[in-house]
Amino acid sequence: MKRLIAFSIAPLLAIAVLSTPASADAIADRQALMKDQGKAIGSIAPIAKGEKPFDAATVMTALKKLNDDAQKLDVATLFPAGSDKGDTTASPKIWEDNAGFVAAVAKYKADTAAAVAADPKDLESFKTAFSQVTKNCGTCHEGFRIKKN
Repeated sequence: MKRLIAFSIAPLLAIAVLSTPASADAIADRQALMKDQGKAIGSIAPIAKGEKPFDAATVMTALKKLNDDAQKLDVATLFPAGSDKGDTTASPKIWEDNAGFVAAVAKYKADTAAAVAADPKDLESFKTAFSQVTKNCGTCHEGFRIKKN
C-alpha cells in the first residue's frame, strides 16, 4: 500500500516542482540576454551615429545576434509572475499590462527579423533598419523598466 501511494504521489510532486517558477533563474536569464543585446547594439551604434565607417559584415553579425536573442525572449519563461522581486529593474507594469508587454516583445522580434532580412548594404539602409529596432528598445525601457538611479 505504501508503495502504491508513493508511486501515485511521485508524478504529482514532479509536476509541482517543474511548474514552480524559478524567479531567480528567470531574472538572471533575462538580464544575461539583455546584456548580450546591449553588447550587440553597442557594436553597431557608432556606425549608425557616423562615428565609425559602415561595415556590412559587422552590421549583419550584430543584427543576426540581436535577432537570435530577440527570438529567445519568451515572456512566460523570462517574466513569470513573482519575478518582479529581487535584483531586477523589471517594472510591475510588465505584469499589470502583460498584453501590452507581450505585444511590444512581438514587435521587437518582428523588427529584428526584418532588419536581418533587409540585409543592409549601405549606411542609409542600415540606419533605417537599426532605427526601427532601437525604437522598440526604447518603448520597453521607457514603459516596462524601472530606471536605475
